[in-house]
Amino acid sequence: MERSAAAPVRRLHATGGHRDRERDRRHLPPRDDGDRDTGEKKRGGPRRRLVPLLEARGALLVLLYLLGLRALVHLSHRQLLTRPSPSGPRDFSAARARGYLDDITAIGPRTVGSPENEVLAVNYLLEQIRAIERDSTDAHKISVDIQRPTGSFSIDFLGGFTSYYANITNVVVKLEPQNGAEHAVLSNCHFDSVPNTPGASDDAVSCAVMLEILNTLSKSSEPLQHAVIFLFNGAEENILQASHGFITQHEWAKSIRAFINLEAAGVGGKELVFQTGPENPWLVQAYVAAAKHPFASVVAQEIFQSGIIPADTDFRIYRDFGNVPGIDLAFIENGYIYHTEYDTSDRILTDSIQRAGDNILAVLKYLATSDKLAKSFEYQHGNVVFFDVLGLFVLAYPARVGTIVNYITAAVAFLYLSKKVLQPKTRAIHNLKKFFTAFGLTLISWVCTLVTVLIVAVFVSVLGRSLSWYTHFYVSVFLYGTAAAAKLILVHTLAKKFFYKNMNEQYLGDIFFDASLMIWSVTLAVVTQMGICSAFICTLWVAFPLLAKLMIHKEFSQKGATMKFVMMYMLGMFVPYLYMMYLSWTVFEMFTPIMGRSGSEILPDVVLAGLIVVITMILSSYFINFVYLVKSTKTTLIALTAVFVVTLVLVCSGIFFPYSSDAANPKPKRVFLQHMSRRFHDLDGNVVKSDSGIWIIGFDYNGISHITPHVPEINDTIRTPCEEQAPFCGLPWILPVHFMFRKNWYLPAPEIFPRSPIHFKVLSKELMPWNSVRLSFEVSGPSHMSLYVRPHEGSALSAWSLGNGMPVASLGGDYFVFYSHGLQATPWHFWIELTAPEEHSDGIVSFAIAAHYFFGEDQKSPQLHDLLERFPNWTFSSGWSCTYDLFVF
Repeated sequence: MERSAAAPVRRLHATGGHRDRERDRRHLPPRDDGDRDTGEKKRGGPRRRLVPLLEARGALLVLLYLLGLRALVHLSHRQLLTRPSPSGPRDFSAARARGYLDDITAIGPRTVGSPENEVLAVNYLLEQIRAIERDSTDAHKISVDIQRPTGSFSIDFLGGFTSYYANITNVVVKLEPQNGAEHAVLSNCHFDSVPNTPGASDDAVSCAVMLEILNTLSKSSEPLQHAVIFLFNGAEENILQASHGFITQHEWAKSIRAFINLEAAGVGGKELVFQTGPENPWLVQAYVAAAKHPFASVVAQEIFQSGIIPADTDFRIYRDFGNVPGIDLAFIENGYIYHTEYDTSDRILTDSIQRAGDNILAVLKYLATSDKLAKSFEYQHGNVVFFDVLGLFVLAYPARVGTIVNYITAAVAFLYLSKKVLQPKTRAIHNLKKFFTAFGLTLISWVCTLVTVLIVAVFVSVLGRSLSWYTHFYVSVFLYGTAAAAKLILVHTLAKKFFYKNMNEQYLGDIFFDASLMIWSVTLAVVTQMGICSAFICTLWVAFPLLAKLMIHKEFSQKGATMKFVMMYMLGMFVPYLYMMYLSWTVFEMFTPIMGRSGSEILPDVVLAGLIVVITMILSSYFINFVYLVKSTKTTLIALTAVFVVTLVLVCSGIFFPYSSDAANPKPKRVFLQHMSRRFHDLDGNVVKSDSGIWIIGFDYNGISHITPHVPEINDTIRTPCEEQAPFCGLPWILPVHFMFRKNWYLPAPEIFPRSPIHFKVLSKELMPWNSVRLSFEVSGPSHMSLYVRPHEGSALSAWSLGNGMPVASLGGDYFVFYSHGLQATPWHFWIELTAPEEHSDGIVSFAIAAHYFFGEDQKSPQLHDLLERFPNWTFSSGWSCTYDLFVF
């Protein structure tokens, strides 16, 4: 049938007249009229050679191409610093910094309020600072101050809550010229850690780096132009309290014009600049000019500031409460053991310390000698687009310049597409129909792929095999990546077979390339209009493919033209593909560990599958046209489907266990256990209900399903009931994360009797104007307490003595106050004011307070200790005791 259909086509070409002969003489391509150009194939033109080659080698070439890019990305991400420069008095010494790190972590967990944090860590820091001061040169003056601030503020982090702190600790050091300095740059780290963890990466290593930078700068014979303030803050893990105390209360804070915040979301590796500003592009330029081994991304900044990642840093405090611009850096590698007992100093490579030290020292010196620092507010104009290129250098330019470049790039692409589609004018309508059909098919293929892969992810989750890829990331690629690629290819293969049955292959390949170009151009224009700096990625995906297309717009007729076509095509795509794989690596390195602590309500497989689909669609956008150039995709589809099916069967069989206790590379499951005693009081102060038990929270979607075989009494029959009449379900949340962990468990256990119980007093009840009531309280207890307030129906919490005086409600409408104190804190006094226009027989407000014992003799009861011992070694189980009291007024 194919041969008989070709005969009239050959006759038409043979008798086409002078127009066809003129086209051949001018070496123009035959008209893309959508008919199968079998005559061209018969004559042995380049289309005839292109199809067999792609059919035989196309998939292999694409695979080798992507593997080569992946290898480059791997080398880039794994490259750590070259060895330190020859030793000298001005060189940053990673070995000495490691000594500081080992000493700080040897103290043990440094929870706010504990002797380890408030005494031992502080004394160690002071000892090292004094030693550095003794060895400093006469060019510098070093001042040291111990600050113990008390304060309060509200923050919209985690749904919104209010924080109160008392007598926490800051160690502040100022290095300045002998004659003083009016302006200063701040370097910030925190030496406290979350309970039950050594906190090596978060954030002892940063404090060790800062000590060594102080040591290096102090030995320089050249004075600095501006002061450098080193803040070793002692209460960051208590949701940014110490930085607030410093920037709002310390006398040196007034001189600060810029800051560098050193943080961690992982253990070691390369430190990523993931926030800058706000605005102040000169700070990014300072990093670009000074950093020896840059690693920065405005994409990471926009992802972090979107709130997708449930975390925050002191950067927010300095920005919002101090109105100071800065740079936020964090180690992001190996987030699996972040905030666990495995975060030990031996897991941080010396090369990582050297790299961070060299970068931060260079940037601090640059800022401390910059004329712009003194007039930083004059340079506060607009945002900046910045990104590193394989860790070799950083490209940075004003966002307004990026906007112009983006619009020009999109306009050129639209001009190219319009000229191609609308000419000749006699076929414009026909060409538009074909073009928008390809455009629509591309979008449909993406939607079908996304839906299909998400269905697979939901199926795996419902089956109880969520996070099978947590320890073996390749499983996610084999499961969701192959499914996405197979679905994309299948949709286009079916379209080619049934919808484009009698159309020229190269014409189809060309029009689907244009459809992808159109999608990227529209996306570029829309994202730029939204003011998103990450639009530069779309620019890469428009500019380079368009250049590649223009380079190979003429058909190659000479021998070997087909290979030249393929090589030039891939070469044109090299930059966007390489950068996208580099960026994808970073995104997966950050997001994959987060899925292990994202709560019980989010399906991690759906999130990761969605990310993989998006990456697959992006990477395939300019290769999907190859489906229309090859004769058959059968082999590729069979291979992808086979890998998918085998992986799915293995995942469903449970062969891939999510967690690992491997000593060299652990990936633990996180579980929190609180042995709590609760008492519920009525309006008259009588206890109407009391109970006690061990409250269990699994930090990921799997809950306790993997723990039950090891600890049978922890199972789904003991799910925690919600006390509807009490704020936050009557549970002693340490932070307002109730919306993330709706599935939790409650194992009955004996009542606990802390040696240092909480003391709660109502000091006064005052009638205020406008039908208001003011209740004053006094509370004393352990270093960490949580306050929960729920006004009854008809009442409203109008004011209180916390924060800025205006109550901030959490998600769900209840009010949450996080309290902590250092050593020797006085009792906590505060008041709340409620409006109550009507009489209420059941009171106007429910008021609860929880006391948390994170350290010391009250931390773990014998029952809690015994239960923790029974947990498997692939878990990180953090436990403490707490009490909960509910009152009605």
